[in-house]
Amino acid sequence: MARSKRLDDLIDTLLGSITLRAKSLIVTIYGDAILVHGGSTWLGSLISLVEPFGQSERMVRTAVFRLAKDQWLEATQIGRRSYYALTDVGRQRFEAAHRRIYAAPQQPWDGEWLLVHTNTGELDQDARDTLKRDLSWQGFGALAPTVLAHPSPDEEALRLTLAELDATEKVVLLRASADRLTSPGSLKALVRSCWDLDQLVADYNGFLDRFRPVYRTLEALDALDPQACFVIRTLLIHDYRRILLRDPMLPEEVLPPGWPGAASRLLCRNLYRLIQEPAERHLTGLLETADGPLPDASTYFYDRFGGLIDSAA
Repeated sequence: MARSKRLDDLIDTLLGSITLRAKSLIVTIYGDAILVHGGSTWLGSLISLVEPFGQSERMVRTAVFRLAKDQWLEATQIGRRSYYALTDVGRQRFEAAHRRIYAAPQQPWDGEWLLVHTNTGELDQDARDTLKRDLSWQGFGALAPTVLAHPSPDEEALRLTLAELDATEKVVLLRASADRLTSPGSLKALVRSCWDLDQLVADYNGFLDRFRPVYRTLEALDALDPQACFVIRTLLIHDYRRILLRDPMLPEEVLPPGWPGAASRLLCRNLYRLIQEPAERHLTGLLETADGPLPDASTYFYDRFGGLIDSAA
């Protein structure tokens, strides 16, 4: 299939503008593509899959080794081939991210905040610092040095984090809401002091600038090249994930006007839906498992972004 020169130029621009480190890129590929196909693949086929991103065999091998050391992946040796599968810990980490990236938009806000109070005397400073770091990844903001807040957190992810850090019995969780005397302006000022919304605005606008031309170009093509679609889908999720996992997903009531997060999600959804089928063909035609080709995608894959088309159905 002939490749569009315009599309190739856009892919080259994306590759030059999006920071790609082998370890983080492989995390994106496992989370977006391999997890829904069983979560395991032969290392040699993974190296071939990653090659168009400018990652050498040595870089991929080193990244996979480090992911195994960090308990994201585990290796199985069959003959001379190494197969890498997600660990149970790795699956839990991906499931939390999966809900943030692909789930339906959040429900209307009830006005309540969840507060996590860490200064109970049960946690030492190192444990508090670790908990604060992990909860910041889930979108919590620092209301005070020992109080973290979020209006609509992922409670399952919070529960798992507290359990992993042995902190379930060592912190206090409270529900709170703004008093009726609190003005909307002062609440928004408090939000700005807890989260760097200006940086998120800049990052989302950069995302829109990078991927809007790609979407317009792909929409105009009569046929879509599978490898190009897989590369774009991976770069799309890699870039979107990098921003979204720093986005506290605050309700509209406390966000500044013209918040670009909504437009970014819409673009990501529409572009993903447009290219997912040829991207899947490239992925399943290239990757191998210990039992042969990749198994079909799990049914929940087709629930992403409110619903994808299952071409095998």
